[in-house]
Amino acid sequence: MKNNNAGLYIPEHVGIIMDGNGRWAKKRGLPRPVGHTYGAQTFRSITRYISKQGVRILTLYAFSTENWKRPAEEVGAIMKIFRQYLMDALTDFREDDIKVVFIGDRSAFDPKLQELIEETEEIAKDRQGMLLNIAMNYGGRDEILYAVRRLCRDVKDGSLSPEDVTEQDISSRLYTAGLPDPDLIIRTGGEHRLSNFMLFQAAYSEFYSTDTLWPDFKPEDFDKAVLEFNHRNRRFGGV
Repeated sequence: MKNNNAGLYIPEHVGIIMDGNGRWAKKRGLPRPVGHTYGAQTFRSITRYISKQGVRILTLYAFSTENWKRPAEEVGAIMKIFRQYLMDALTDFREDDIKVVFIGDRSAFDPKLQELIEETEEIAKDRQGMLLNIAMNYGGRDEILYAVRRLCRDVKDGSLSPEDVTEQDISSRLYTAGLPDPDLIIRTGGEHRLSNFMLFQAAYSEFYSTDTLWPDFKPEDFDKAVLEFNHRNRRFGGV
């Protein structure tokens, strides 16, 4: 973490659960998919703002493994927005030097979408600015299962003994392998739960909830979360 111009500690890794797109649209008498369109605009503006604040890693919860249960029309709209984002991202964030990585099970997406994901990552791989993790078809339990399966394969082939398995062995097989755990997790929309987001990594993350719906989330809302973070006493299980 480092200090900003206001003397506040800036979290090294921030996670955001972007919640409230559907409710934002409903409050305005609009179809739920419209909320996702406006949420995508917030996604771009907030990502750029957070990058300029000195955050080193930003992980955004965009689409969960459970979100497939939503109405087909809404899921289709989200995938359309995601596809458009990927096409824009081939040039998006270039001036900001933001590196883009996707975490989650991408095998559920159609082949062309998977190709766009890979192309987006390839173009951004050498950028030196903030790392942006976009969690798509992501679930914390699914991620732990993914890590455990990798561990089991290593045990089966004899490269690892069950008695020698450590917490670090699990961490190094997650989608976020090699990255520090999030210091701060922000949830918009007023809910106070993780909703299957970074369950392993969030053990000692500070949690901040705001009633602001994601399409209305502004830089000043992020600043409030950072200010609150600075008032927390992080003891990590100690005194």
